[in-house]
Amino acid sequence: MSPQEILSSHLDDIFRKLNTSEIGLTSAEVKKRLEIYGYNEVAKKKKRATLIEFLSHFKNPLILILIVATAVSFLSGQLINSIIIFFMILMSVILDFFQEYRAEKAADKLRKRVTTTIKVIRNSIGKEISVSDVVPGDIICLSAGDIVPADARLINSKDFFLDQSALTGESFPVEKIAAPLKSKDISTITNWNNYLFMGTSVLSGSCTAVVVKTGSSTEYGEIVKKTIEKRPETGFEKGLTKFGYLIMKVISLLVLFVFIVNALFKHDILESLLFAIALAVGVTPELLPMILSINLSKGAMAMSKKGVIVKRLASIQNFGSMDVLCTDKTGTLTENKVKLLLHVDINGKNDEKVFLYSFLNSYHQTGLRSPLDEAILEHEKIDEKKYKKIDEIPFDFIRKRVSVVVKHEKENYIITKGAPEEIVKVCSKYEIAGKTSDLTNKIKKKIEQKHYDLSSDGFRVLGLSYKKMKEDKSDHKIKDESEMVFLGFVAFIDPPKESAKESIQLLEKVGIELKILTGDNELVTKKICEQLDFKIKGIVLGSEIAEIQDDVLARIVEKANIFTRVTPVQKNRIMNALKENGHIVGFLGDGINDSPSMRVSDVSVSVDNAVDIAKESADIILLQKDLKVLEQGVLEGRKTFGNTMKYILMGLSSNFGNMISAAGASLFLPFLPMLPIQILLNNFMYDFSQLTIPTDNVDKEYIEKPKRMDISFIKDYMIFFGPFSSIFDFLTYFVMLFVFHAPEHLFQAAWFVESFCTQTLIIFVIRTRKTPFYKSKPSKFLTLNVLFMVSLAVIIPFTFIGTLFKFVSLSMEFLAILALFVVTYLILVELFKKKFYKRYAKRLDQIS
Repeated sequence: MSPQEILSSHLDDIFRKLNTSEIGLTSAEVKKRLEIYGYNEVAKKKKRATLIEFLSHFKNPLILILIVATAVSFLSGQLINSIIIFFMILMSVILDFFQEYRAEKAADKLRKRVTTTIKVIRNSIGKEISVSDVVPGDIICLSAGDIVPADARLINSKDFFLDQSALTGESFPVEKIAAPLKSKDISTITNWNNYLFMGTSVLSGSCTAVVVKTGSSTEYGEIVKKTIEKRPETGFEKGLTKFGYLIMKVISLLVLFVFIVNALFKHDILESLLFAIALAVGVTPELLPMILSINLSKGAMAMSKKGVIVKRLASIQNFGSMDVLCTDKTGTLTENKVKLLLHVDINGKNDEKVFLYSFLNSYHQTGLRSPLDEAILEHEKIDEKKYKKIDEIPFDFIRKRVSVVVKHEKENYIITKGAPEEIVKVCSKYEIAGKTSDLTNKIKKKIEQKHYDLSSDGFRVLGLSYKKMKEDKSDHKIKDESEMVFLGFVAFIDPPKESAKESIQLLEKVGIELKILTGDNELVTKKICEQLDFKIKGIVLGSEIAEIQDDVLARIVEKANIFTRVTPVQKNRIMNALKENGHIVGFLGDGINDSPSMRVSDVSVSVDNAVDIAKESADIILLQKDLKVLEQGVLEGRKTFGNTMKYILMGLSSNFGNMISAAGASLFLPFLPMLPIQILLNNFMYDFSQLTIPTDNVDKEYIEKPKRMDISFIKDYMIFFGPFSSIFDFLTYFVMLFVFHAPEHLFQAAWFVESFCTQTLIIFVIRTRKTPFYKSKPSKFLTLNVLFMVSLAVIIPFTFIGTLFKFVSLSMEFLAILALFVVTYLILVELFKKKFYKRYAKRLDQIS
């Protein structure tokens, strides 16, 4: 049946369509339905063999390039280099593999949440059965403490309250009644008051209900299916994939050119092939997985000291790129604990008698205490010993009231608490400041208006009345709830967290827009936002989202920042619309209904008091209730992203320049400008010099706004700066050929030293956008490591190691010219860096 039919049909129609009745199904019918619908189990991921699952993680284009680089290094005799590259690939793949394992574990927690047995009526007899054996048409019996085993339509109930906050985001317990819904209420899931959701918990009362959906067809099952689906690529992962394809294109074009030129005009085919492949290894950023891992580990360590656990290292990059944060309200911005805030008369003035009588009512009533009763009792302690309980009239859903009778100073008083509109019905008087007057129609309208005003301010409101009993008796009836005095209101709210206001301000300061996605109603949400000084741009209801197409939603999500009464599916639509608009989207949540949204987002965050499944699904968990660590985590993410981009930009531009130089040299040199083994040594030493980039400082200006990987920017950077190093390579060729008349091995030694010095020292210029570059201080480890590696490169031709690689010693005259070249190169790049960034000024606030 459709939701429309389930919610709005009379029970007789429901029974007829499900071919069942209140006496339950027969054993034969149950067996037949199990064959049709299957067992009441939520979705399970089809498991592949562990080895196949592991190998599937090697499909990334960058990983494939690195595998080729590993094979080439091994075949070229560079065993150590090949082992290092393979180790980095393996670590990267293992991290991805275990991330998927954790996702499956999260889904298992959801499946285990539902209780193992449940009471059903079959063949007119009540019996306990396994939850997995429940079928559509079964009649189930629930009471306080049970977990709802399937989606069901209520048949009858008594004092029945459900906690469905983790599924729908509602702050308060929900009263369930059996009456059919009106058509206008069906579009909003929080209005489904005759519907029980699988996985929600019974707080009080009892009921019978008819099962309408089981297993994966339930709302809960849909969430589990989303949880075990493959997570969509995040913004950073998409960037890395595009980066891998860019590398493949560059390698294919240049290597093909170099091989053809050398094979046709200069050298034998095998030597030309080895040279071209060595160049390919040279341009491949094989250290990128390790640089990423070191960067992310360093960021995770820094965040852990601030009470933030990073479960998925790659999420730190997305944290830094995030420009929109979507958050649930209940439990994230609020405490997720109801508190009594007001006890007032009909004028809205504080009244201690209102609190006293509400306390006595909550203290002496013996039904299962609701969170509202607990909030009253926790608000302030009162000496109740002066008030002896005589009797009580329990709560029911028809009256929506509960009354207690107490004796105080030889007088009996009946005190009634409940829905304000029901309390007014039994009152003939009202009291303000101890003075009692007749309850006129004008005053009734005033009470109604006050109730409306408090509700509009986001409060959950109860009314309070009392009267002095004329006779002393111990047995009281509902008819005694009459001719009472209306005393006032008690108002409750799920208060915002103390740190939430400052957190919102800090996030806004670092360029992150906050959008609230909640299952709660718009009045409560609006009140919380006002208390947090959150500027409301627009409020959109889930019922409105259900009626609009994705293209319209894409425009709406940019203008509005509060979305209320939304389902998990609608949350996903909102975030997908934001991602389609080019945003890097984060999600902060704590409930069961948030776990699918966590999978859709680029980076997901949960809090310390979240349900297990939310913690399992999250990339990042805040161990502290102080949400300010969110801002600190974002800054750490941007630092990590910044250092990663330094490696990418520097490595690609310098390696691209070297390939241009090698390709150009191939056209006129009678020998190879550098032997394959020498290129691999250069590449290995260069990579080692970059290992300390993760320790580098990041400019304050860089982390002020979100950043993201922009492939067109990287490509332009490579094309713009790469040829600069080629200019000095060609100058080196000229000097060695026409000044020093260098033979093959002297020429190769000179180019090895010159190319290494220029491509390594350039980090000091590239690492910052400031000009001149020395205004930005590099880290001590980076400085020492780069200078050490440069010194080593200069020394190698003079040692026995140089002999092994067929180098010869260089003259002091060349080293002097080299120093001049390097200084000139750094100055030239510095000058053009300013011009380049000026050209990209409008885009730099958004890109790397």
